[in-house]
Amino acid sequence: MNSTPTTFERHEIKYLVSDRQRSLLLQAMEARMRPDPHGESTICNVYYDTPDFRLIRRSLEAPTYKEKLRLRSYGPCGDTQAVFLELKKKYRGVVYKRRICLPQSAAVRFLSGQAALPQPSQIGREIAYFLQFYKPLFPAVHLSYDRTAYFSTEDPNLRITLDRNLCWRADALSLAARPGGEQLLAPGQSLMEIKVGAAMPVWLAVLLDRLAVRKVSFSKYGMAYQSMLQANLFKSGGVFCA
Repeated sequence: MNSTPTTFERHEIKYLVSDRQRSLLLQAMEARMRPDPHGESTICNVYYDTPDFRLIRRSLEAPTYKEKLRLRSYGPCGDTQAVFLELKKKYRGVVYKRRICLPQSAAVRFLSGQAALPQPSQIGREIAYFLQFYKPLFPAVHLSYDRTAYFSTEDPNLRITLDRNLCWRADALSLAARPGGEQLLAPGQSLMEIKVGAAMPVWLAVLLDRLAVRKVSFSKYGMAYQSMLQANLFKSGGVFCA
């Protein structure tokens, strides 16, 4: 895991696809895309936010610049297993991701202010500044999903991921806990993300148009937050207005 990239700069374009569209896409992509070495995986995330959810509220306002902080693992993990601590920023449509890899227990202690990072680094200092600027931060939402990832045989900057079983919850906010929670996607839906360094290749744009696959604005954490608001309004007897 330590050999994986620690910085990313790319465009991320999202689509909601049906099972039929997914099947046709995979058939058409077969000649140009290959399964990622990690192929199928269950990704678990814990997003951090302020007590008044300042980060996700600002993100949903669609500003020019927005940022999020999350802890990520591939499947549930123990205290000594490696996880990613990620600072994700978006500016004018370009996504910048900075991350470090460290044991889960060390990451949790750092995020709670109980200890410094085990290995100082530039990215670690950026995350420490973020924590100081927005303090106090707390684990707000657990998000998990089953991902299938593909990479291009022609363009090293092109990657496509398909996520199913996208679940959120506001309890058991630990990467040691099992995935699961409330579903964010309709039955038979997948969230597809095309991650590309510059322009999308022509063959892929033509394929998406032919299959009537349309771009959407979709934030996993944003959708979870809105679902949380709706659930809380119903519990309190309020009326939810979209």
